[in-house]
Formats: sequence, C-alpha cells, structure tokens
Amino acid sequence: MTRVLKRLFICAIATGLILPFLIVAGVSVNAASNISFPPQELSLQWYTQLLTEPDWLLPIRNSLVIAVLAGLIAVTIALAANYVLWRLKSGFGRLVFGLGLGPFMLPPIIIAMGASVFWAEMGWYGRAEATVISHGVFFVTLPLVIIARGFAALSDDVIEASRTMGATPWQTFAKVIFPLVLPYAITGYALVAIISVNEYLISYMVSGFAVETLPIRIFNNVRYGYTPVVASAAMGFAILTIGTLLVLSTFTDLLKLLGASRD
Repeated sequence: MTRVLKRLFICAIATGLILPFLIVAGVSVNAASNISFPPQELSLQWYTQLLTEPDWLLPIRNSLVIAVLAGLIAVTIALAANYVLWRLKSGFGRLVFGLGLGPFMLPPIIIAMGASVFWAEMGWYGRAEATVISHGVFFVTLPLVIIARGFAALSDDVIEASRTMGATPWQTFAKVIFPLVLPYAITGYALVAIISVNEYLISYMVSGFAVETLPIRIFNNVRYGYTPVVASAAMGFAILTIGTLLVLSTFTDLLKLLGASRD
C-alpha cells in the first residue's frame, strides 16, 4: 500500500510538472494568431518567426552571450574559493563559504536593487558587461556548493603522492586536482548558464531595455501584444534546459553531483 501511495504521489507531481509544458507546446504549434488550446491546425510558423526575425534574434544572442560569460565568471570564482578554502581549512574559510551562499538566501528583488544602484554609481548602468558580472557573482552559489563536493571527495593520498613524485603545487593542481573536480565544475557551469538565460529581474534592473535579453523580450511581448511566439520562446527555454541536463547526465553522475542519493 505504501509503495502504491508513493507511485501515485510521484505520478501526481510528474503530471503537475508536465501538463503546463504540454499546453504551452500545443499553443506554440497552433496556426491561429491568438493564444488558444487545443490547436485547431498545426504550424511551425511561430518557431520560424522566433528564429528569423531580428527582434527576437538579438535578445536570444544577448541571453546566450551573457549566460556563457556569466558561467565562466561564476565557476572561476567558485573554483578559486574552494581551492583556497580546501588548502586553509580554517574558520575564516568557512565564513567566506557562508557568505558565498548569501545570494541564494536573499530575496531576488533586494539583490537586483543593490546591483542596480551599484552599477548606476559606477557609471555602467545599461551595459551588457554589468549584466554579465552581476549574473556571474550572484549565481556563484551553485558552483560554489557543487565544486565543494568535488574537493571534499579528494584523497590526501593522491595529492601527497603527486608531491612525492616531485610535482610543483601548480602541476599538482593542473594535473591532479583540476581533472578530479572538472565534472563538478562543468555541472556548476551548466546550471549557472541555464539560470542566467532564464533570469529576468536582475537583467532588467541592471540594464533596463538597453540590453534586451530573451526574458525581457518575452515580458515586453506579453505587455504590448500577446502572440504565440511567446509560447515558442518558452518551449525554447524548456528544450534548452532539458537538453543541457540530458547532455550532462551522459558523461556525469548528475544526481550524485547535485547531492542526491540513489538509496
């Protein structure tokens, strides 16, 4: 009975998660120019419009460039911080790690307002670089936690063997430590990129409409004219996210890297 209840509970959750996607997918392939479901006639014209019109291509390019660079910044900070904390193993190091968790514990509007004021004072408000750095800094929590699991799994024997064989600290890091934590770094990078592509509030507060990302474009489209292109853009988000996670799962143990247990 307990097993049956568990399966029913999981099925209910899966249905709640999948059903909205099915409705949005149906709207995105509807030939009608209004938002309606179920589709009366199938068409890919909204996907064609999404991938050919400059009004949509520029926000897509901005979102992808910001996500790629923000992921690099976040992983670089997280990797360096974890390496220093792993070497020092001090209370100060744990304090720094705790501060790194701050961005995910504060309300997003507080972070967005702080970033907006900061970049306005710096004279960088409305610049793409401000959005890239803001995403890289505020989304550092995920790679910080994930890469910490990689450093926690490092064996002191391997590091000591490397040093005994004459490797310098840099060679030990480059040829022993980095390859061992690389799957964790890749996972953290992918998650930051996914969140960055989907993020709206910080992008809008930091750059306004000067740097239009895809979420900002979707929001503007909803405000001034609701067309099914929004549904095709939403499905693009979903396909990108699911595809990235599937690729990750092919060469990493994604559930284990995220802290889940198979027991």
